[in-house]
Amino acid sequence: MHNGKPFLRWAGSKKRLIPKLLPYWGDGHKRYIEPFMGSAALFFAIEPSDALLSDINSDLIETFCNLRDHPRAVYNRLQKLPLGEDAYYCIRQEYALKSPSLDRAARFIYLNRFCFNGLYRTNLGGKFNVPYAGSKTGSLPSQDDLSYAAKILSCAQIRTRDFSEALQDVQSGDFVYMDPPYAVQNRRIFRQYGPDSFGIEDIARLAAALADIDRSGATFVVSYAMCREAIEAFAGWNIRRAQTQRSVAGFSKHRRKAVELLISNRKLPDGD
Repeated sequence: MHNGKPFLRWAGSKKRLIPKLLPYWGDGHKRYIEPFMGSAALFFAIEPSDALLSDINSDLIETFCNLRDHPRAVYNRLQKLPLGEDAYYCIRQEYALKSPSLDRAARFIYLNRFCFNGLYRTNLGGKFNVPYAGSKTGSLPSQDDLSYAAKILSCAQIRTRDFSEALQDVQSGDFVYMDPPYAVQNRRIFRQYGPDSFGIEDIARLAAALADIDRSGATFVVSYAMCREAIEAFAGWNIRRAQTQRSVAGFSKHRRKAVELLISNRKLPDGD
């Protein structure tokens, strides 16, 4: 039974693709590895007993680590934060200032919940600058939500790393899921992590890493936007197409169905 759900909203999240991704995970897998973790939606759906989660977003990593280790303290700080647009901008300004790590974790969850479209975006000075979304983002996670997420995260090592560094730890029996930010025709569909995010030149790095993962005896799955660059770079592996709805468009009425590529060294039986 897969009951877990992410406690964060996240632009580009693969929640809608989880039914297509779950069949790649099998009983023989010993450890779950996700080097572009974002909200870690697939991790929470699988609930593995051993995991290595990583991302280049140090604010995200700080929040996950604090929630894993101090869920009640994070919740206590979160539930004290005032609601509303004016409060949002005050808390966004406070987040830019140096403050205790637990306070920053609570503010990160708060800003993520009420920001526009679940984006994480910073200005040139490194300050979070996503505007307020309004009233349709749902309520803050409950204490039960955060406690359950912390319980699932208790099995995980969580680190700030470039994906290539994280993949150096891959061993036989591991399951590696990668959902890098999209970089199509030398432009990013959306900028979540600033100028050092995953770019078109990184597709070749990722393609080379897949061969190393395969040689190690591990299973990998990559989800990526259907585009010429990806089809060329990942040719030779098992590629399936899955239709999904992108959540990165500005307003829900403008979001369209899109085709996602699922690339893996594991071939699923027909019908999965």
